[in-house]
Amino acid sequence: MSMMQEFKEFAVKGNAMDLAVGVIIGGAFGKIVDSIVGDLIMPVVSKIFGGLDFSNYYLALSGQAGGLSLADAKKAGAVFAYGNFITVALNFIILAFIIFMMVKQMNRLKKEAPPAAPAATPEDVLLLREIRDNLKK
Repeated sequence: MSMMQEFKEFAVKGNAMDLAVGVIIGGAFGKIVDSIVGDLIMPVVSKIFGGLDFSNYYLALSGQAGGLSLADAKKAGAVFAYGNFITVALNFIILAFIIFMMVKQMNRLKKEAPPAAPAATPEDVLLLREIRDNLKK
């Protein structure tokens, strides 16, 4: 079998295609969650905490002057950008919760119905069994 044939078999296998679709959907879903956190949740959290913008919170590690924006502080030297970490951690928590809810819903939908009660044995079969048991005696 040639290398191209092996590659073709691998590429069109169901698992490889499912993985490709999952990665593409996951990337798009990640962008949606980033937007939800950045555009909807963080502004509300910021408003609750007095207009704070977490993304610009940092500790200067190279002696930068105070009050610079995060981008300007990074240009001047190393910074410990913990505000950005808070935003990314919140993204992860929300994404994990949404995925948990989706998997939980899918598992609920997948649950098999309880097996149906076996059909009643036809009367002629019962009669034949009775005859067989009598013949054995």
